[in-house]
Amino acid sequence: MSLWLGEILISETVTETWQQQAREAALADRLRAKAFGITPENVDEAIAFRSHLLKSVLPAFSQFCQTTLQIEPKKMLQVLWDLWLPLGIKLASQRQQLERPLIQGILGGQGTGKTTMSKVLSLILNQLGFRTLSLSLDDLYKTYSDRLVLTQQDPRLIWRGPPGTHDIDLGLDVLDHICQSQSSVMVPRFDKSAYKGAGDRTTSEMVTGIDIVLFEGWFVGVRPINADVFDTAPPPIVTNEDRAFARDMNLRLHDYLPLWDRLDSLIVLCPTDYRCSLEWRKQAEQQMIAAGKSGMTNAEIEEFVNYFWRSLHPELFIKPLVKDATAVDLVVEIHADHSFGEVYCDRANS
Repeated sequence: MSLWLGEILISETVTETWQQQAREAALADRLRAKAFGITPENVDEAIAFRSHLLKSVLPAFSQFCQTTLQIEPKKMLQVLWDLWLPLGIKLASQRQQLERPLIQGILGGQGTGKTTMSKVLSLILNQLGFRTLSLSLDDLYKTYSDRLVLTQQDPRLIWRGPPGTHDIDLGLDVLDHICQSQSSVMVPRFDKSAYKGAGDRTTSEMVTGIDIVLFEGWFVGVRPINADVFDTAPPPIVTNEDRAFARDMNLRLHDYLPLWDRLDSLIVLCPTDYRCSLEWRKQAEQQMIAAGKSGMTNAEIEEFVNYFWRSLHPELFIKPLVKDATAVDLVVEIHADHSFGEVYCDRANS
């Protein structure tokens, strides 16, 4: 944590030295400053607002770090200041410009922190007076019985997750009802532990007065690509059967386009190396095993992750997507140690 960031937490007044340091830091990263609308003309106002918001959200954020993340809050203060607070302010501004709820997509694979981001943004937006709903693509899975039928129709769908395993009409119904500002909306929820880990629908949640939907998932916003690329696809797409499966999953993405069309904005949490997700999954499983819970072996994890890479390979789908400023509104790069790197909205034209 920067010394000047710590100073604001213990002082009642903002010194000129602190303000200068905060101003320089906010403008130093040109890409991030552009992404969050920070300019030399408005930087002082932006820093003052962010510092006030930091103090107001800190109690809830500290509790979240301690109880959910099980980490010291001070270790997360820098990312709160540099990323989550300005992002929350950005979303609040976008919502104010609409006459209806904002549907914010968050795309991120295993270990990129999309669930944590959604929870922290909810805390921040709540302080700003906005009621949020966190909706996962997982919440839209077809029922256990429907997925059994699906597996009989296509035995290649051995796990839930790839295109085709979700109830798209359910998702459209939920988002449309929220955007129409109906008094109450039933939101589906999914229990991953049901049926020995196969998962099934659980009790729906009734919500009212939603201002912002944080809709996250491992391929939220991902669009179909030219099928010719599968002729020279990277591993683990290596056999003719792999290529056929990848092409079929690509085709099924067309069914999701109406759902993606409901998104007002899309944030992509993008690992600097997509293979990090394999190591992150191994770390997560090892932590579960150490805590006395059941977990997969490294061989099982590799089989599991490779299955998803065969269905929608990050190099083929995510890498070109983040370069498309018409499809993606913000990109947050994630390093191997889970820290974030560049944050940009249109790097090519910056």
